[in-house]
Amino acid sequence: MEEVFRGRAWVVGDDIDTDQIYHGTYLPITDPKEMAKHAMEYVPGIEDFAKKVEEGDLLLCGRNFGSGSSREHAPMSLKYCGIKVVIAESFAGIFYRNAVNIGLPLVECESLPGFAEPMDIVEVDIKTGLLKNITKNTEIHGAPLPDLEMEILEAGGLIPYMKSHGMFPGVGAGA
Repeated sequence: MEEVFRGRAWVVGDDIDTDQIYHGTYLPITDPKEMAKHAMEYVPGIEDFAKKVEEGDLLLCGRNFGSGSSREHAPMSLKYCGIKVVIAESFAGIFYRNAVNIGLPLVECESLPGFAEPMDIVEVDIKTGLLKNITKNTEIHGAPLPDLEMEILEAGGLIPYMKSHGMFPGVGAGA
């Protein structure tokens, strides 16, 4: 699995909830590529995000990113529209867990405000938490994911991790 990602920065503020990331009206959609077309549709200040985001872009967020309902649709829509890593001052617990479970890397960084402007080129090492703003030639440190979360990401998400550790009857290691 990649550990260092470089891409354009999409910058959003505090308290972006799951309805803003992926609105409840789209819950009947089950195809992740179709879900991606509605990512961040209700977030102010980034109109047409799903049409403009490019594979490899990074999402930089304020405090409490992903609060709201327990739906894996929110991180899934981000992953499938091309976002490679979500970096935030802090994450809502349910978003954090859902993102790790579907294999979307996260980095928490309290000193994120003012680090990047929209479309700056940013690099992040998810193993060390080092963030570099290539455009501004600056760097800050965030918190890397704990070991278990890194193992889940490296496996491709929670289901592949569980299969590889024989946690499903008749599947994977020990079967």
